[in-house]
Formats: sequence, structure tokens, C-alpha cells
Amino acid sequence: MNTEFGSSDIPEGAAPGIEHDELFKLPTGNARSHITCIDYSPGQVSIEEVEDLQAFIQRHRPEWSVVRWISVVGLSNMNVIHALATKYDLHPLAVEDVLHAWQRPKVDAYGGEESELLARLFVVTRMLNIKDGKLQHEQLSIFLGHKTLLTFQAAGGDRWDPIRQRLRAKGSRLRSNDVSFLAYSLLDMVVDSCFPILEHYSTRAEELEALILEHSTPNILGEIHQLKRELLLLRWVVWPMRDVVLTLQRDSHECLSDTTHVYLRDLYDHVIQIIEIIETYREIASDLTETYMSSVSNRMNEIMKVLTLIGTIFIPLTFLAGVYGMNFHHFPELDLAWAYPAFWLICTLLTAAMVLFFRRRNWL
Repeated sequence: MNTEFGSSDIPEGAAPGIEHDELFKLPTGNARSHITCIDYSPGQVSIEEVEDLQAFIQRHRPEWSVVRWISVVGLSNMNVIHALATKYDLHPLAVEDVLHAWQRPKVDAYGGEESELLARLFVVTRMLNIKDGKLQHEQLSIFLGHKTLLTFQAAGGDRWDPIRQRLRAKGSRLRSNDVSFLAYSLLDMVVDSCFPILEHYSTRAEELEALILEHSTPNILGEIHQLKRELLLLRWVVWPMRDVVLTLQRDSHECLSDTTHVYLRDLYDHVIQIIEIIETYREIASDLTETYMSSVSNRMNEIMKVLTLIGTIFIPLTFLAGVYGMNFHHFPELDLAWAYPAFWLICTLLTAAMVLFFRRRNWL
């Protein structure tokens, strides 16, 4: 995943947060931000691809709109970030976290009745997917208000088609609830996307185990280590989600409805289930390493056993060959015609006797 704004871009000793006017001082990329606005109510829905952001901001939402969802894909254009941050009064600390796209999943509350800022819940999570057999992730930043939801993500692709399909369906539960239920639905989709990933790692672990038992090669150990690293990354992403969902479920906030609190309990159960599965797979990956080392050790022991038996068989034969290979003139057997066949007969019987002895002791 590429990030347009990293921790190295923050000057040492700089004030925390990024004020809205300071956004113009940051480098602006040429990449276009893809902005989608969805207004919906129980009886109507409108999906708009925003081309002219300034005209869109100056225009009021439809009177029938109960919930507005603005999705921004691409964070390189600071003019877009500034316009939305100013329009919806986003906190400077949250703006900094949006641009610094390596945040740990978390939830922060800003504004409210006793603050000059509008009430906002700021949720950071990470979306996971498997691409070319490797785990990838990107940050998703969510601003939850009373009737408006804003999502920001880097140019990693728009994955919200299932949510849009549910919004288009008349009478769907998503359209019948408030904006906090939309935020829950996005988080639920992020969490549920982990299950196919876990299935991928389960299949991969089974394949590695079969390869280890069939034929251990040095490159298998590298694949096991890669599996362990990706499971560790998956744990790093998913583990903080437990605290995020628990905070949303436990703490009351004016932007969260009672209906959403009920569904957050189910989401928390899913997160716990995923964490338990990850821990199980990490143990399996560790066992794969031990299995590989045991397989290599057993294979080496088999090789050493064969070599030892071969050496043991040839020790007496080497002794006989050494004795009769000495350069002495007075060897009585050398003058006998049957001496050479007798030598090979003795060697053959001795070899057969030793092999029979090894088989009876189950060494062969």
C-alpha cells in the first residue's frame, strides 16, 4: 500500500494536528480523487459521482435525504481534503490521522454540546485483501455525524458495491435506519472480509503441511516464515478492532443510535471469533516449523543410518581386503587355486549374515 503522507513528512517539533489552512502547504499530487455522494431515506436513494466539488459543497442536500454518505478514494489532492474538512468542520487531529495513513485502528470523539465543533465520531480501521497471494491492507477513516458520514481511503480501490446494492434495495434495513447504522454496516463489511482471508491461510497451511510430509525442501521453510509474518500482520490489524468495537458498543454518543448499539454486539462477537482463529492459525504455523525441522531431522537420521549400515558392512570386508593386499611373499593361500573364489565366498557370506542380523534387529 502506498501512502501519500507519512510520518517522515511531519516536521520535528511541529504542533499536533493539521489546521485546515495548513493543508495548502502540503504537496498536492496530480492523482484525481474519486468522490461519491449517496443520499437516501426509506423511500428514496440518489447516487452521484461528484465532478465539481465546489459546486457540490455549495448545494444543499435534498429535503428528503435522511442520511448522506460521502466517499473519498484518493488522498493526494489537498484541495479536496481542505474543502471537505472546512465544510464539515473536521478536527485538525483527525485530519492529520487521515493523511498519516498508518494509524492503528481506533475511535475518537470530537465536539459535542460543550464544544464549538460539531459532534463527530472519528473511527480508523484497516481494510484487508489478498492480492497475488500476499496480504495487503489500507487505512479507512470514518467521520460519523448526526446525519452525515464521510469515508476517506487511499487509492486502493472502491469496495463498497455490496453496501450500495443494499441501499438501492427498497425496504432494506440499511435504508430504514440512521447514519450510525451505515457506519456499523461499513465496519461489519471490513470485519467480515477477514473470513475469506482466514480461509485462504487455512488452505495454505494445509498445503504446506502436505508438502512437508511428502518431501521437505529448503524453500518450504521460507514459505512457512512468510505465512507467520502475514498472520502477525493480520493480528496487528484485527486485534485493535476489538477495542474499537467495544468502545463504540460500551460508550454512549449522540451520533450512535440504540439500534446500532444492539448490532455492535454482534460485530464484537465476530471480531473475537476472528482473533481466536488467527491465534489458532499462528499456533499451526509454529507447529509447521517444528514439523519441518522434525522432518528434516528424521530424513537426516535415515540417511545417516543407511550410511552407517553400509560402513559397518564394509568394515570387515575392508579388513580382509587389506590383509590380502599386503606385499608379503609368504601367503599360503596365494598358491592355492581355490583361494580367490574362497575369498569372495567368505565376503558374500559375511555380508549376507550382517544384513540378516540388521533386519532381525529392525535396523533395516
